[in-house]
Amino acid sequence: MVAVTESLLLLVVVVATALAFDFTNGFHDTGNAMATTIATRALKPKQAVLLSASLNLVGAFLSLTVAATIAKGIVDANVVTLGVVLAGLAGGILWNLLTWLLGLPSSSSHALIGGVVGAVLAAAGTSGVLWGGLLAKVLLPALIAPVVAIIVGAIGTRLVTHLTRNVKQEDNDRMFRWGQIGSASLVSLAHGTNDAQKSMGIILLALIAGGAVPADSGVPFWVILSCALAMAIGTYLGGWRVIRTLGKGLVELESRQGMAAETSSAAVILLSSHFGYSLSTTHVATGSILGSGVGMKGASVRWSVAGRMFVAWLITVPAAATVGALAYGLGAVIGGEAGSYVVFGVLIALSAAIWVASRRKPVDHNNVNEEWAPGEGDAPAGTDETVATVDTVDTVDTVEAVDAIRAVDAEESPERAAVGVAGHEQGGDR
Repeated sequence: MVAVTESLLLLVVVVATALAFDFTNGFHDTGNAMATTIATRALKPKQAVLLSASLNLVGAFLSLTVAATIAKGIVDANVVTLGVVLAGLAGGILWNLLTWLLGLPSSSSHALIGGVVGAVLAAAGTSGVLWGGLLAKVLLPALIAPVVAIIVGAIGTRLVTHLTRNVKQEDNDRMFRWGQIGSASLVSLAHGTNDAQKSMGIILLALIAGGAVPADSGVPFWVILSCALAMAIGTYLGGWRVIRTLGKGLVELESRQGMAAETSSAAVILLSSHFGYSLSTTHVATGSILGSGVGMKGASVRWSVAGRMFVAWLITVPAAATVGALAYGLGAVIGGEAGSYVVFGVLIALSAAIWVASRRKPVDHNNVNEEWAPGEGDAPAGTDETVATVDTVDTVDTVEAVDAIRAVDAEESPERAAVGVAGHEQGGDR
């Protein structure tokens, strides 16, 4: 009886940790839907995250296809224990928090999958991973989705720009800001449909591992409801650091670019959810924003910021897998359920340390829309900073050239040089 009680307690801890991951997914990925809407001021920051949270809540109830992929399509459920699930969640949560601290829009989906795969590899070796499912449902979509999103975003931006080329800028802004609200709402709905299911799948995996439900069980309603609420609450609190990077640091956005990017994101995410692909909404949203910059003539893209994002994308799965494997190893060394509780305690301590570090330079709804400082990334070509530098250099060169000509004239005619100097001084006074 005591053993059953202890197992039940560990199951509760694992489910709570899965909901904590769902919460971090919500605030980490809020920027996917609302960054461009906030950047173009179509909505105020707090209004944007409230709308996104509401639609994430609704979206979580629309489909369970991705949940089945996570629970049964990537790792062998027969080798999964509660300790494995907890270690995998630790890998996903810590990577989410670290990239949030750095303001990098990394994939919560891939962090979770990487953590679980790493823990399974540490526990059961390569035989515990369903490599075909991992490749087809996760890795290939991870490579293809950003490219598709960039192309769709670029085409959408070109089309919108062409159709509105004769419309006044102020009319464009007014019209597309309303369009942005609609398209951002669609992305939020798609995010809830796609991402909340991943935590549902992990909780179902834990319930199967803990013997609470049979292996062929569907997702219980209480799991759907709790994951939907955790995602919505996390979304409402807003991952302002990531929102700032996507909205201000990547592309100098106009309203029509924002609408094109968000519509492209929603289309790709909803289509992938329909086919059960565990797609990263972060990759899709970022790709669409980049596409909106590429597709608009004269737009500014900060490729140095994009480069840091790409690096984070490449290392997300192996980094989270490493953390998951180490967490499982720590629990295994201590042994039994006590090892899992130690892993849980370490996870809480490291999460608290990251939060404390974030308070040194906080980003919230009050400063999320401030202009991107040069120290945060390279100023894009065509910005005021670049133009001002070019104008200054040109002016200095011109003055130096005029002075050189006057110096030559002075050798030939001191009187004419004196007149020239007087004229220059008068011009300077003006």
